[in-house]
Amino acid sequence: MTHTLFKTSALVTALVLAGCSLAPTVPQPDVGVPSAYKEMTAVEGSWKAAAPSEAQQRGAWWATFGDAKLDALEEQAAKANPTLASAAARVKAARAALGSAEADRWLQLGLNAGATRSRSAPAQAGVPAGTPVSPSTVYTAGIGASYEVDLFQRVGNGVNAAKADAEQVEASYRSVLLALQADVAQTYFALRALDAEAAQLDATLALRTENVRLIGKRFQAGDVAELDVARSRTELSTLQAEVVALRGSRARIEHSLALLLGQAPAGFSFENQPLALDASVPVVPPGLPSALLERRPDVTAAQRSMAAATARVGVAKSALFPALALTANGGYASTELSELFKSNAQSWLTSLVFSLPIIDGGRNKAAVKRAEAQLEGAVADYRQSVLLAFADVEDNLSGLRAVREQVGFTDEAVASARRAAELADKRYRAGEDSYLQLLEAQRDLLTIERQAVKLRGTWATTTVGLIRSLGGGWETTTR
Repeated sequence: MTHTLFKTSALVTALVLAGCSLAPTVPQPDVGVPSAYKEMTAVEGSWKAAAPSEAQQRGAWWATFGDAKLDALEEQAAKANPTLASAAARVKAARAALGSAEADRWLQLGLNAGATRSRSAPAQAGVPAGTPVSPSTVYTAGIGASYEVDLFQRVGNGVNAAKADAEQVEASYRSVLLALQADVAQTYFALRALDAEAAQLDATLALRTENVRLIGKRFQAGDVAELDVARSRTELSTLQAEVVALRGSRARIEHSLALLLGQAPAGFSFENQPLALDASVPVVPPGLPSALLERRPDVTAAQRSMAAATARVGVAKSALFPALALTANGGYASTELSELFKSNAQSWLTSLVFSLPIIDGGRNKAAVKRAEAQLEGAVADYRQSVLLAFADVEDNLSGLRAVREQVGFTDEAVASARRAAELADKRYRAGEDSYLQLLEAQRDLLTIERQAVKLRGTWATTTVGLIRSLGGGWETTTR
């Protein structure tokens, strides 16, 4: 009776200990989430953001730009980009590691079969030296089982750590995907802005070429001085140099787009597609700062990394406490293969091993300190990722506000510069002004037109940057 009570008490104790976890609670760092973004005035409109959820499917947010070419490029990049493929492979590896950790929860079974042949020395056989000892062969077949009682949740915390690792890698994959989508869109709009700028330079180049021809004729007729001829040729050559430089910049950006699409630059060509000054750019609602922590995949990755570090503290602490392992082996053993599976060849062994470290030179305590330090680092990394996320949104909101204000003033300046250039051309042809005044008016017009095009490209790329900083897209309209 006493023996039965002892076994029952031991079992109850083991079950109670199996439910004990030594892992601390996952920290909830105070990051001081603001109630609203400082730069909220950068955006306007009545769009409503989707319910915040980091795991929610982002969807084709770039479709809000209404550009079929961009849609095709995004699809191509998602299929062929090597960096994204590498991130996807890491997700597979992390999920496999989780499956390996979860296997420790279960009873382990294994079959074994084999044969051993040996010969002992006379002394080992207990016979006088020189006595012949014949070799023997033993055939075995059986099944083995082992199970670790999860005292202090060592196995459970290991599984929790592996699960958090897998979730962290998956969030990192979504972060890589979002970054790729944004990079493709920003590179695409940068190319189109350069194409529009190149179109303006080409038009001005044609004008400069015509000026050189007309001034040359007027010089031959004695209507103008040679100084005007020299100035017109200088302006033409200077502009031609700018065109060459612009083409070089475009080639480099085109190469960047090819790499994003998983192609070699030598085999990729992007057709000329100038960005229109009236191209629609979506207005993005920033929503609430508290929603940002749920939408940004990099913030989620940092949070899951913190959870994994917390679980590993529990794993490290469990090494300081007892462990309980159950094993059992059963099967057959015989010196004759024909007798192997008979009842008299049966064998079995069961064991219950209760182990507790006594002297380890401080190894286990050092492991606990290391795990706790890694948790502290993960908490700091999480806080930093949150602060960077807020700063990223504020930067893009501020940039959008500035560029939208600039666009308004620049549009007015373009209209004025065009009128000034028309008047200067008329006055020069009428002989009322010098060629220098005409050149200044034309230079002013080209400068402000190029600035207007660049601002449209900056508006589009900064909008993409805001979408990226907010963690994805929404159902939206355009302006």
